[in-house]
Amino acid sequence: MAKITFQGVGIKALSACVPSDIVSNKDLGYLIPEEEISKVIDNIGIVERRIAPDDVTASDLCYSAAQRLMQDNGIAPDSIDVLIFMSQTGDYRIPATSCIMQHRLGLPKSTMCFDISLGCSGYLFALSTAFAYASMEGINRVLLLDGETFSKIVNRRDKVDWPLYGDAGTATLIEKGDYGSSTFILNTDGCGEDAIKIHAGMRNPVTADSCVEREQEDGNVRNDLEVFMDGMDVFNFAISKVPKCVKQLLSETDHTIDDVDYLVFHQANRFMMDFFVKKLKIAPDRVPYCIGKYGNTSSTSIPLTVASELNGRLDGDHTVVMSGFGAGLSWGAALLQMRDCKVSPVFDY
Repeated sequence: MAKITFQGVGIKALSACVPSDIVSNKDLGYLIPEEEISKVIDNIGIVERRIAPDDVTASDLCYSAAQRLMQDNGIAPDSIDVLIFMSQTGDYRIPATSCIMQHRLGLPKSTMCFDISLGCSGYLFALSTAFAYASMEGINRVLLLDGETFSKIVNRRDKVDWPLYGDAGTATLIEKGDYGSSTFILNTDGCGEDAIKIHAGMRNPVTADSCVEREQEDGNVRNDLEVFMDGMDVFNFAISKVPKCVKQLLSETDHTIDDVDYLVFHQANRFMMDFFVKKLKIAPDRVPYCIGKYGNTSSTSIPLTVASELNGRLDGDHTVVMSGFGAGLSWGAALLQMRDCKVSPVFDY
């Protein structure tokens, strides 16, 4: 377990951008028998999702989110010391997308830029990294961009994955200030690497055969460049690890669940999150959901939920717990003492 505590740094502002194209899960009759669609929607809690056009990437959505954040909060580009881009769907293998974003956003050449690639837990791992840099002497502001366009790596004939994933981009500004203590607990179990995976890559070099679509388990269709998820493995992993991690975080920080104003989960599916709520015995009105209208947006889902559901509700002081989990396998939770966090409303690209 990695337990990390920070003092005097926090989230100043946050924004989120989603594609304007809406895809309804009610229209999945070509993939799922019509009589089962309502049951699927009820179980996963996803009514519709936002899907990016072919020519729009995660970095485009993050760029718009960053522009809105800076405009809404009067943030000068030359005040950003570090830029972190968190995504598994960056623009290219080389160069790092963060370098491209530095230029697009007009940040100074003195800005430190790098990418992080991780699964649905990625926002917490990247946020802890941003907090670490913001804690250092000589660095005052860190801009964390987290965006995903999973629609580009999921086959539309995959009954497990296609009904789940949506696209979004977010921007989070972390800086020094009059903030209380924030604690992260982060974990990894690499023996679960096969639970969520894209097969082709460096270990299994891409060939022409990698692009051939094939019928896989239970009639799902995908090629080796598209994501596979073992839904039952991920479900069992999440229900066994996430509530325990949150309880451990509360114990380690001398808090109880009643001290938490909001508990923001990665928006994996509604049934799973409802299980977490019952297990942790937290009032449902303190657990915001946006999965119904945006779907599972991978690592982007935590900041997207904040932007969607907590806009205007983070003025003053609040204790917020965030919990993410996903590919790797990796999972974690963070307890943040937030003060006057300026959250811009979600907007369309």
